[in-house]
Amino acid sequence: MATTQLNQMKKFFQLAVVALLLIAATTTASAQKFGYVNSQAILAEMPEMKAAESNLEGLQKQLQKKGQAMVTTFQADVQALQTQAQDGELTPKVQAEESAKLEKRQEEIGKFEKSMMSDIQNKRSELLEPIYEKVNEAIKAVAEEGGYQFIFDQQVLLYGEEASDVSAAVKVKLGI
Repeated sequence: MATTQLNQMKKFFQLAVVALLLIAATTTASAQKFGYVNSQAILAEMPEMKAAESNLEGLQKQLQKKGQAMVTTFQADVQALQTQAQDGELTPKVQAEESAKLEKRQEEIGKFEKSMMSDIQNKRSELLEPIYEKVNEAIKAVAEEGGYQFIFDQQVLLYGEEASDVSAAVKVKLGI
């Protein structure tokens, strides 16, 4: 009989502990505060972002202009070689040498195009990384000040109440 009472008391305590844990978990979950931001809109309004985009656009135009000049010169040289070959002005040996030079230049143009894409990507990272870091720091500061456990980006939300949008507070932190 004492064993039965002991088992019943153990079950009672186990149920009490489970109930307390459930109450604590529910209280914790309901106390969590969620927010979201529209990071694209924030970034679009930042002067630093506009300057970075302008800088990248300038670099891209400059490199494209250089690449286009290389291609135009190459095409003119190919045309000149073809004309000289058709007119019989070149010996087969000279024609082969000139063709080899043109093939090498064509490879250089391909390398330049790859290098251009890499340079633009590296410059993009160099310019945008500090901007993204600044926005993330502002979001973190708003989260800490507002007691938010989570702040999501609006792009990943399926639904969000307008009152949970903390974009304005982040803009204030950024001075925009």
